Amino acid sequence: MSVIEKKLKDRSNVQCELCGNEHDLHVFNVAPYTDESLEHSILACKTCIAQIENLEEIDLNHWRCLNESMWNENLPVQIVSWRMHARLKNIDMLEMMYLDEEALEWAKATGEGDDDEGKIIHKDSNGNILEDGDSVVLIKDLDVKGANFTAKRGAAVHNIKLVWDNAEQIEGRVENQHIVILTQYVKKTK
Repeated sequence: MSVIEKKLKDRSNVQCELCGNEHDLHVFNVAPYTDESLEHSILACKTCIAQIENLEEIDLNHWRCLNESMWNENLPVQIVSWRMHARLKNIDMLEMMYLDEEALEWAKATGEGDDDEGKIIHKDSNGNILEDGDSVVLIKDLDVKGANFTAKRGAAVHNIKLVWDNAEQIEGRVENQHIVILTQYVKKTK
């Protein structure tokens, strides 16, 4: 065990500084820094690290822990919390956080939070971000106007297309009909 790892374990009471997990803990260097140090590293669990490093691993329920870790007194923990809030589009939480100019520059060093101003984000009924090509399931029976049929709850819609100028609409095929669907009535499938 390195000296820094021991100090991080002391600082965190041997818990992940993001989610509080007590198992499978590792030193995580907060980019762009690559050397272990108290000023630039956190103690994080394997689950948090995997999701930080791989966008496709993100489990929204896991990151509810950010509501507490964002207030951590240690700057590297605040930086990672800010980045994850930015990645998850938790704008309200980002607005609550205060980082001085230097810290904010560090937080944005990986590109999180860039080019999101005015960007339309499509989300399903659970708040999961939707992208072109995703598959969704209807969570409610929907009367399809002009097509004289009802799209049944549980129907899968594959390879959706986002309506570029409306965050509340997607397009897809149901019963061989191309229809527009409101995002509040769909749930993303994995």
